[in-house]
Amino acid sequence: MTGYVENVLVDRGSAVKHGQLLIELSAPEMNAQIAEAESKLESSVADRVQAEAQLAAAESTFQRLQEAARTPGAIAGNELIQVEKQVDAAKALLNSRQHAIQAAQSSLDSIKPMESYLRVAAPFDGVVTARLTHPGALVGPNPDSVLLEIQQVSKLRLIVSVPEENVGGIMRGGNVSFGVPAYPGRTFSGTVARIPAALDPKTRSMPVELDVINSGQTLAPGMYSTVHWPVRSSEQALFVPKTSVVTTTERTFVVREKDGRAEWVNVQKGPADGDLIRVIGPLRPGDRVVKRATDEIREGNVLNGGTS
Repeated sequence: MTGYVENVLVDRGSAVKHGQLLIELSAPEMNAQIAEAESKLESSVADRVQAEAQLAAAESTFQRLQEAARTPGAIAGNELIQVEKQVDAAKALLNSRQHAIQAAQSSLDSIKPMESYLRVAAPFDGVVTARLTHPGALVGPNPDSVLLEIQQVSKLRLIVSVPEENVGGIMRGGNVSFGVPAYPGRTFSGTVARIPAALDPKTRSMPVELDVINSGQTLAPGMYSTVHWPVRSSEQALFVPKTSVVTTTERTFVVREKDGRAEWVNVQKGPADGDLIRVIGPLRPGDRVVKRATDEIREGNVLNGGTS
């Protein structure tokens, strides 16, 4: 059923509470149907009153004739039978009128609750993020006719694509910190809430969901974040300058100083942190690596400084 927008009581950015009235609609067709159903109910009630009166009159006549019939020859026997039939007919008519009232009431009850849909209320606490209608607009059952968009911002869901090699370190209930470009230098945190236990075959990563309490409504839905994911590994992991890592078509390595000469050490790259990058491989704390390494520094070459 179609209708029209009468009033829009909120706008983009409005904070709303659960049950708060947002939009008032009008539906002339529905109003006509309700009026028709109410008219039928009133008519049925009037018909029942008339049938009750007819039954009372027939029963009164029947009682008088019964009294008169006690005197032999006062009335014909056929007349008493006719009045008795009239009483039975009046009772059947009254029963029919009662059923008509029940049918009219059921019809009204099926339409009347639809009036509540003309008052659109907030389904939860949130913020209006989009207003897509205006007073006078025609709306209907079309799923594309969206009136408002409301988002709950007090508790957000952060989806993190964890690489396959790091899924072994995921812990439900763990605390994970992250930042957003809108607030540089500020750190937020979320709790690991949902672990799908399945990888995305295209990215070879697992979309883990974190619950983020956004009590101050500082964060907004749709923001991109930089997540500082805690990684557990049995291999030694260290941070080196990004320029120390050399990647060729065959290998990824750093150039380590050993007895004053260059030694290529194969590593795997991890997440970056500013100018540093995490590497996993047979390195030890205290090892000196070339700060600006290239594959032109061959193994065994004498190093003349430039290590870190």
